[in-house]
Amino acid sequence: MDWITMERWSPYAVGIGIGLLSCLTFVLSNKSLGCSTSFVTSAGMIGRLFSKKRVDSNPYYKKMGVTVDWQWMLVLGIAIGSFLGAILSRGLILEWVPTVWAEAFGSSPVTRWVVALVGGVLMGFGARWAGGCTSGHGISGGLQLALSGWVAVMTFFAGGIATAMLIFNVLGA
Repeated sequence: MDWITMERWSPYAVGIGIGLLSCLTFVLSNKSLGCSTSFVTSAGMIGRLFSKKRVDSNPYYKKMGVTVDWQWMLVLGIAIGSFLGAILSRGLILEWVPTVWAEAFGSSPVTRWVVALVGGVLMGFGARWAGGCTSGHGISGGLQLALSGWVAVMTFFAGGIATAMLIFNVLGA
């Protein structure tokens, strides 16, 4: 059981685990692995607290539903598992501003959190606009050998590299 407390796991073992999980989701639910729909479902659950009638009459929620399903539990499990993994590996570091960020942009936690929030909103918007997230398009699409999945993965990498170069001014250095 020493592997549970390792700081880093083998990417091959993790890849095999994700592949098996993806196969299991197809067998048990006839759906592909994905996470972004869970965030929309959560928004519907929160919206119901304020206006149940409005959420229930929304065409999207009529079609997709507003329930705690296996995908929603998967996202919860990812958060809990990540937290437990960080604790068990003694790698949990609580810091408002990561060192790499502080060196490039200063140590203001407000700036860091605003940029993180804007980035998260843009990623969420992109995932919904694309009809799925990196796990839905990249992992599930790639495993199904869908051309759109492979194009999505290449686009994720290109966009990530371009964004990092832009943010950290690699081109100007």
